[in-house]
Amino acid sequence: MASEETRTLNSTTVSNPAARDARAPEPGESGQPSDTRAWTAWTTRLLVLGIVLAALNLRPAITSLGALLEEVRDGLGMSGSVAGLLTSVPPLCFAVFGVTAPRLARRFGPGAVVCAGMAAITAGLLIRPFAGGTAGFLAATALALMGIAVSNVLMPVIVKRWFPERVGSMTGVYSMALAFGTSIAAAATVPVTNALGGDWQPGLAVWAALGAAAVLPWIPFVKDRGAASASPSVPAPGGDASTAPAESAAAAKNRPAEQPALRITRSRTAWALAVFFGLQATAAYITMGWMAQIFRDAGVAAGTAGLLLAVTMVMGVPLAFVIPRVATRLPNQGPIVLVLGVCGLAGYAGLYFAPAGGAWAWALLLGVSNCAFPLALTMVGMRARTGAGVAQLSAFAQSTGYLISIPGPLLVGVLYQHSGGWGLPIALMSALMVPQMVVGVLAGRNRTVEEEAAR
Repeated sequence: MASEETRTLNSTTVSNPAARDARAPEPGESGQPSDTRAWTAWTTRLLVLGIVLAALNLRPAITSLGALLEEVRDGLGMSGSVAGLLTSVPPLCFAVFGVTAPRLARRFGPGAVVCAGMAAITAGLLIRPFAGGTAGFLAATALALMGIAVSNVLMPVIVKRWFPERVGSMTGVYSMALAFGTSIAAAATVPVTNALGGDWQPGLAVWAALGAAAVLPWIPFVKDRGAASASPSVPAPGGDASTAPAESAAAAKNRPAEQPALRITRSRTAWALAVFFGLQATAAYITMGWMAQIFRDAGVAAGTAGLLLAVTMVMGVPLAFVIPRVATRLPNQGPIVLVLGVCGLAGYAGLYFAPAGGAWAWALLLGVSNCAFPLALTMVGMRARTGAGVAQLSAFAQSTGYLISIPGPLLVGVLYQHSGGWGLPIALMSALMVPQMVVGVLAGRNRTVEEEAAR
């Protein structure tokens, strides 16, 4: 990994004038190096701000709705089954629209696509409370989730492209902001709604302001349309891809040949990782969509239920740093999978037997269990040897995984409506945790998809 990043940095210095000038002027070059350094530093800070604000917007559309799901159902006359469909929309949109993100980035540049994604989030969150019916509410929610889907896929690409020497630290910043946005929306939605008069509509619409703020830092990067070029060079912040010189014949000759695509479906590890990703996503979206309602039905106040959901979500802030570091030091990640799974089973047991009595403990345990997401992302990077393999494995695992996760929240809503309680839904959640642990152990074995796909 270090050698790959060193090559990327060297390529950046050669092919990008901004990066070259930031170091020292070459003979015969004009311009003020100090001005270039100042411009690069300014764009770097702006890009970091854009990444943080974008990450903050990647989950509030989901968790703010979970905190007010009962009010939304009453206001729109939704049945439990339709509400379950609503909680299944996020993974469906992520699977459908996320696939288009690489193609859009190749055509328009990742900065432009993320900027458009933030605008879509803003528009969707602003429109959906006032759409006037269930169909309009679902359509506006899908618009916001479309923006989330493409931005979610491109954030790691942007980090890798503009910060090749700081991928770990910037991924940590991005993950922390994502977890913080998830938890703050869960915790603050009910108090904000009460402060605005108690109507759920402005309580949901207010989160559009955060999306609008995230649009602004990305506007200067819209013009960067050469972002998805096939060239291995990575422009530095402030560099315009259109100003980069054409690749020399020598550089083209020395560039490594493009690796053939893996037959990824032949890899058992790839399938195990895809199923693991899908089952952990199922648990996460069930939690975000229904956990607050479980506590409210147990007699917990609406504001406290939102705080409990926030506690579950905020556990991802510290553990998103800890779990990947521990996982990369182990040849086999199976033990971590088992620990997270046991925490999930304990949390579900608590929700079944004493949902209100031990609510804070169950929220903490389920928060730990939901940190299977950063573990899954870490294993994607560990189960392939090459960058091309990682990209192919990531696309396969996430697209397949999100498709797998679609029925779960819907089925919970159906069971809740027809059984009149939470016993059967919680039993389903617990039952899904068992295969999640099994496939997680299989995915955590010390092997690569290149080895298996070549057999």
